Amino acid sequence: MEEEITMGKILGKWSLWLGVTAFFALPLASWAQLTMQDLKAKLNTEAHVGNLTGHAKDGANAYRRYCVGCHGDLGDGNGENADWMEPPLYPKPRNFQLGIFKCRSTPSGTLPLDSDLFDSIGRGFDRSMMPPWNTLTKQEKVDLVAWVKHFSPRWANEKSGDPIKIGPEPEVTAERIKAGRDVFARVQCWKCHGVVGQANGPSASTLTDDLGRPIAPFNFTEGARPKCGSSDADIYRIFMTGLDGTPMPSYADNIKPDEGWDLVFYLRTLMSQNSKEKEMAKQLNLKPVDPNAPAGQQ
Repeated sequence: MEEEITMGKILGKWSLWLGVTAFFALPLASWAQLTMQDLKAKLNTEAHVGNLTGHAKDGANAYRRYCVGCHGDLGDGNGENADWMEPPLYPKPRNFQLGIFKCRSTPSGTLPLDSDLFDSIGRGFDRSMMPPWNTLTKQEKVDLVAWVKHFSPRWANEKSGDPIKIGPEPEVTAERIKAGRDVFARVQCWKCHGVVGQANGPSASTLTDDLGRPIAPFNFTEGARPKCGSSDADIYRIFMTGLDGTPMPSYADNIKPDEGWDLVFYLRTLMSQNSKEKEMAKQLNLKPVDPNAPAGQQ
């Protein structure tokens, strides 16, 4: 049997990596300032999901077994597998030390809820090397959440944001789908995602993430699952929270709640999966947005 990695061994290896990192680090981000003492002080970090409490020290072995190869001993996204991931086709692993996460139920710029990280571990991310870790128990996942949190000083100084409110989903109608097309045009989704959602808009090839690495917009037509969940509410949430660390902003100040649902329904017409919205669009003979059309005249 594989020998269990103890906390002492993990921390011992971290000591070596921290020394190397301190010598070569660039002053690009605050994570480069971590010391061994910093990490030890955070081993009592907790996570809370439902009635479960996770403890960072109890997540060490699962992290070593499942996560370290990509996210690295220091949680900085520099695991030994990371060199083989070339954006935008294969996004680099998340740098946990920055405390910036795409999939959240909280407003842009705020920390996610523990349940957001818990869901990300279980769901995984399509179009990336991050699989769904559904072999883990709920307790193992919540312990991993605590372990992930202990990498970043943000959780020592900030609280998670308050989750955004999502009202009841309205009934889809032809008028709502047409209104969603107008929203798609007005907020210029087509500039990145393309007029038919094929990720080939005029800005698509120029996009980079916050670390300057190439990043591709989501292709609605290829059948992949949206990054942060596939339900209508999941897609609506992305509009309102944005995907921090990427060019995808929050539209909470630009679109009204009803317009958000309209946009969800329109995006369903672009997806390859069969849906009520797609059938309605065919009956309407709905045309793609025209970037040159006057405002409100799609």
